[in-house]
Amino acid sequence: MKQRLAAIVVAAIAAAAVLAAWLHWPYRGFTENEVFVEIPHGAGTLSIGRQLASAGVLRFGWQLALARLANPHAPLQAGEYRFAGPASPVDVFHRLARGDVYYQQLTIPEGANIFDIAALADRLGVVSAARFLAAASNPELIRDLDPKAPTLEGYLFPSTYRIGRHVTGRELCRMMTAQFRREWRALAPPPDADLHKVVTLASLVEKETANPEERPLVAGVFGNRLEKGMLLDCDPTTIYAALLDERYRGVIHRSDLASHNAYNTYTHAGLPPGPIANPGVASLKAALAPAKTDYLYFVAKPDGGGHHFSRTIEEHNRRVREYRRGTR
Repeated sequence: MKQRLAAIVVAAIAAAAVLAAWLHWPYRGFTENEVFVEIPHGAGTLSIGRQLASAGVLRFGWQLALARLANPHAPLQAGEYRFAGPASPVDVFHRLARGDVYYQQLTIPEGANIFDIAALADRLGVVSAARFLAAASNPELIRDLDPKAPTLEGYLFPSTYRIGRHVTGRELCRMMTAQFRREWRALAPPPDADLHKVVTLASLVEKETANPEERPLVAGVFGNRLEKGMLLDCDPTTIYAALLDERYRGVIHRSDLASHNAYNTYTHAGLPPGPIANPGVASLKAALAPAKTDYLYFVAKPDGGGHHFSRTIEEHNRRVREYRRGTR
């Protein structure tokens, strides 16, 4: 009797060992280059297993339930998963438990405008440029913060976003505007800050200089010119106007400077109707707290090492001549 019981125990242990090893063997029946499986919220282990077996990821759906025996309390995460090769039931279970969902990274640099972002999204293959621009042209997502926003330009915060294969233009815009809200709150702006003016000014600053130390100075120059009723003469606004008119050709032409588009600050006084790009934190800070100076002009240095700031038109013109000589 004892010998029979011992034999049963040994056989059970051997069977358990074989079963455990089997659950760690990759499924050789997986023959696809890649398979995407969308696990819905609230799905149970057996339901998920059947879904994975139907997709060819597992041989049998109940293998996932067996793999769960070692981790009975681990929740399986909803989302889309990508399988690009044979995997064992245990490996599949652990991926689902980790929430190792499939995503792509979309990085939006500081100063990118809606046209730049549309091209990046299109190139990544997540949202077509046309669909993104259609979504970004509707300011509804930011209307509560900025009732005067003509589009979402300025509020699509530059950052790196994790996005799934089926994201829509509106969902992508929602991610970016949500990030803007978080960054704006973190800046703790004064209660009387005019968000529309701040973001519009910050977008001009962002496009004029990549040097964080210069941004308060550039914001101060624009502030001084606005106080005196001077035209801002901001080249990036002219480029943006040409983009809106679908006639930008890579360089600024005389016809661009003479454009009557409302965004062209060479022909329209004051700030443009809205932001011309999406500024980062440094430019937002500069727009909230411009440097207190009497500078009215600035021009790039010939060596590309920042800008010369001037108080008088005579000094500015001299610096412009130096720039032109240095860049010939």
